[in-house]
Amino acid sequence: MLFPKKVKHRKWQRLSTKRKLKETRGYTLAFGAFGLKAEEAGLINSKQLEAARKAMVRYIQRGGKLWIRVFPDKPITHKPPEVTMGGGKGEPVGYVFPTKPGRIVFEMDGIERSIAEEALRRAGAKLSIRTKFVFRD
Repeated sequence: MLFPKKVKHRKWQRLSTKRKLKETRGYTLAFGAFGLKAEEAGLINSKQLEAARKAMVRYIQRGGKLWIRVFPDKPITHKPPEVTMGGGKGEPVGYVFPTKPGRIVFEMDGIERSIAEEALRRAGAKLSIRTKFVFRD
């Protein structure tokens, strides 16, 4: 799973998620010919990224090249069940990547379009956001 080796702050403050603006960077294919683009805002955690990566690698059977364009570095905290209010913030339980619409999550190259489309469709099913297949003209 992906997670940072070292962090400056163990716990981050929650930011407002009311503004669902489009992505201003990372919205074009940079490395491969095929990609998986986020269509909605949300949080992708490291377990979902790993599950999606495994699904793609299994389907393409070690063919082609794969790029992961996101990295989960935002810590998420949870308090244990049945804990009263107060007592501070919960402990970090994992890391997520906050996505905006338009962000390229995965890229592939070196395989046929039909195989890449199916592999990326399977990867998109593992993520908690709606995605679509994109390709370079």
